[in-house]
Amino acid sequence: MSEISCIKVIITGRVQGVFFRAETQKAARLLKLTGYVKNLGDGSVEALFQGKKNSVKKMLEWCSTGSPASRVDNVESESRIFYPDSDSFDILY
Repeated sequence: MSEISCIKVIITGRVQGVFFRAETQKAARLLKLTGYVKNLGDGSVEALFQGKKNSVKKMLEWCSTGSPASRVDNVESESRIFYPDSDSFDILY
């Protein structure tokens, strides 16, 4: 059985109004991750990724590049407690 991981990330740069959340959701679902992505009031984006450790690592790498129209300046991540009841990856508003 693969090790499970959960991280919360904050992505800064030009990440709002450039389809960053939609592209994040698409990438996370392809990797079979659960969690969420949402815009924050300061112009950054917050996301929570849960799933197989290798898939979470790939998603973190994806966040460093982001969507085609975005410009990522920084990605901060921290480990979180895994929420086993989560079964989807959603865009929160």
